[in-house]
Amino acid sequence: MAKAVMTVARQSMREEIVEAALDQFHSRGYNAAGVKDITATAGAPKGSFYNHFDSKEALALTALERYGETLRMRDLADASVAPVARLRAHFEFLRDETVGHGYKRGCMFGNFGTEIGDHSEVLRVGVEQNLVVWTTLVADVIGEAQRGGEVRGDLDPATTARFVVNAWEGTLIDARATRSADAFGSFFALVFGTLLTAPAKAPGEGGADADGRRSQRGA
Repeated sequence: MAKAVMTVARQSMREEIVEAALDQFHSRGYNAAGVKDITATAGAPKGSFYNHFDSKEALALTALERYGETLRMRDLADASVAPVARLRAHFEFLRDETVGHGYKRGCMFGNFGTEIGDHSEVLRVGVEQNLVVWTTLVADVIGEAQRGGEVRGDLDPATTARFVVNAWEGTLIDARATRSADAFGSFFALVFGTLLTAPAKAPGEGGADADGRRSQRGA
């Protein structure tokens, strides 16, 4: 019984450290968030850190995975919502998260990629792997939208998804630098108003004419 209680307590402390690390890394960055800061936030003795993680890098990898879970990536696979609407809702959620934090936090994948990617191969690979997972999910949604006729078929889903994710990362930099939502407006207008749009109908294919009446060719 005592052993079981100790195991639960150990797991709980590990969870507290992970949550504290996620908050510290996201708000302060990798280099500024020390092990002492993280354990203090978690309410754990600094010496207990190494009972749960071999290094700060190992904790950062776990924090990156946990951050990915906060992005609601699973919603991208929700077939009950139309693909383009699903993708737009995903980025609207991310936009609202950024605004809610007062434009003071960006994407932790992007933050780590620019801050520590040149100095830690372990974390560079961790960022890359998480971006691949995210981009693949976005590509799947775009491909689904193409099959349903929501998005034109001349776009390569993988290439387009990578562009969209990269455009989002740049949008976050702009929004944080200006403390303004203007960049989000440009992102949504271009991605969902220009890029991910339905294919144009050929002349005579039907639809409404200038007066709003259905064409009756051949009638």
